[in-house]
Amino acid sequence: MTNFKELSLSPDYKDFILKLKERVNSARLHAIRSVNREIIELYWDIGHFVSMKERESSWGSKLIEKTALDLSNEFKSIKGFSKRNIELMRKFSQSFTKEQIAKQAVSQLGWGHIIVLMQKIDSGNERNWYIAKSLENGWSRSVLVHQIESGLYDRQSKSDQKISNFSAVMVEVQSDAAQEMLKDPYYFDFLSLEETSKERMIEDTLVRHINKFLLELGTGFSYMGNQYPINVNGREYRIDMLFYNVRLRSYIVIELKTTEFKPEDAGKLNFYLNAIDAQLKHETDNASIGILICKSRDKVVAEYALKGMNTPMGISQYQLSKIIPKDLEELPTIHEIEEELSHSGEEPGN
Repeated sequence: MTNFKELSLSPDYKDFILKLKERVNSARLHAIRSVNREIIELYWDIGHFVSMKERESSWGSKLIEKTALDLSNEFKSIKGFSKRNIELMRKFSQSFTKEQIAKQAVSQLGWGHIIVLMQKIDSGNERNWYIAKSLENGWSRSVLVHQIESGLYDRQSKSDQKISNFSAVMVEVQSDAAQEMLKDPYYFDFLSLEETSKERMIEDTLVRHINKFLLELGTGFSYMGNQYPINVNGREYRIDMLFYNVRLRSYIVIELKTTEFKPEDAGKLNFYLNAIDAQLKHETDNASIGILICKSRDKVVAEYALKGMNTPMGISQYQLSKIIPKDLEELPTIHEIEEELSHSGEEPGN
């Protein structure tokens, strides 16, 4: 009779137990999702009932306060029936229809994600976009907040501003995925740098904040190194930053420029991509992709530079700090301030 040790060493048993473990994990995940869905639907129902009763009665604000107290007392082991949370449930029922809850992906999100979406986004289309991306990429609540605050929806949706040759040199599926990876601009607002910072300083700081930089790049990126050395015909060259993207199955070469884009920058990036394809790319990998991130670029010049290139490349800009808020856009100039100060000591009527 076979003993435990023999079973442990058997390839057939290893395959057998692996399949059982996968099935158990699948069932656990399904159970968690089912429970979460029930909770989200319950919260919508509570919010809907409260909203209806508020319209029908004259109880006013005391309705939510008393409802929260009674539900908390009745279900002491269940958290989530605070006055604030029930107010959020009411807003939830007003922000999404029952049909959306039943048919759309929102019921697969955690309650914390839904609160963020309700508090930060008014547009239904934008909200649905973030719902889909949260599920596709497995964003935590804090990552969702970061993506919203960095304006990811606006940057991704402005596809006409993204400059690349992806559609000309890649198959459609990979081209679409690569185009989605490209942003304009990339926000490096987590860096404490001046606008005049040099390329190496920005690169070094990005390396120190690599987790945040990867978040800005998107999902599927694996960091290979900075100032990555390649040898071509006995001469060493160094790539600013090298990544591998598991979704695209491609090496990603990133070059940083703290100046305006110049046509020769595309030629240098093309050289690096050809070298990586020759030296690192596996036969199962797709062609390496280049992203040149510069301080600024002329759209026409960039398009001309990429025309005729056979290696996939995209050109984007970066921004070190967020755009000035609209209510601060009309700040007075230095000249206006000096003019005001020069008249501040004059007597009225002079």
